[in-house]
Amino acid sequence: MDFQEKIPVPTFTHVDREVFMREICPERRPAVLKGVNLGPCLEKWTVEYLAQRGGDKEVKIHVSAVPQMDFLHKNFVYKTLQFKEFVKRASEDKHTDFFLCEDESYYLRSLGEDVRKEPADLSKQFPDLAEDFHIPHFFEADQFFSSVFRISSCGLQLWTHYDVMDNLLAQVTGMKRVVLYSPQDALHLYLSGDKSEVLDIDVPDLKRFPEFVKAKRYECVLEPGDVLFIPALWFHNTTALLFGVGVNVFWRHLPADSYDKKDPYGNKDPAAATRALQVLERALHILDELPADYRDFYGRRMIQRIQKRTFYADTSVTKTQEDSGSTSPTRQFTKPG
Repeated sequence: MDFQEKIPVPTFTHVDREVFMREICPERRPAVLKGVNLGPCLEKWTVEYLAQRGGDKEVKIHVSAVPQMDFLHKNFVYKTLQFKEFVKRASEDKHTDFFLCEDESYYLRSLGEDVRKEPADLSKQFPDLAEDFHIPHFFEADQFFSSVFRISSCGLQLWTHYDVMDNLLAQVTGMKRVVLYSPQDALHLYLSGDKSEVLDIDVPDLKRFPEFVKAKRYECVLEPGDVLFIPALWFHNTTALLFGVGVNVFWRHLPADSYDKKDPYGNKDPAAATRALQVLERALHILDELPADYRDFYGRRMIQRIQKRTFYADTSVTKTQEDSGSTSPTRQFTKPG
């Protein structure tokens, strides 16, 4: 893959709350955190243990005949299984019991009890397993939004998307590749809502998506015990390199009333952003009253105003700081213009 610039995600070790809040969170860039205390889950969460503790609880899962799941075109089906049966199947390469085919892929994204209103919370949906997982307390308790259980078949790749809240992706078992794109590259990702239309990010159709080559690709591989900080609005695409279990912890980075109160997933745009996009859509309809050359001219003027009012200044500087091998390069990142 040589069509796209590739940048490693910086790694930090021995991160506590103070270091996170002072050195990592303010930069608004992804970071891999090593040595974070996640609790006994790292040793306990074998397939057998998960099946025993999760038991007969029914879970709604994604099942796909291909490992590259596409949410925009829904190339998967939703099915319900007992948790113990789901874990067994997800950990297998070939299945004797299956819905679509013997090498189908499985994916669980845990849900709240009322999926339309209640965010996922590991302590409520899986209390016996939640005892084993220690949530990193890098944020205030009243900022907590959700803790999401994620379990993937080996090889499963999830679509590129963004969330509107900061989150920590804790890899408990297995290994996962994560590819990320900056919010500033949104214009190169061919968005449909919060998702990119570029499904295959490794071998993209550049005739259909020519601008995709301009997006800078950040990449890391998470091993058991690693925690990835994904700031709000950063696009991410994950591939399970092995059968794996992880937990996402989301928290409110903005004031609580900034978010859509009817959003249990944490991926609806903030209320102000939604209103602004609605106003823009109305403005574009008004421009439709003009001839094409006038629409082009005033559309360009609108773009110029948006750029002047909202875009970051492109003044990134990268520097390397050696620190007795305990942390990787730190960076001076783009600040608001």
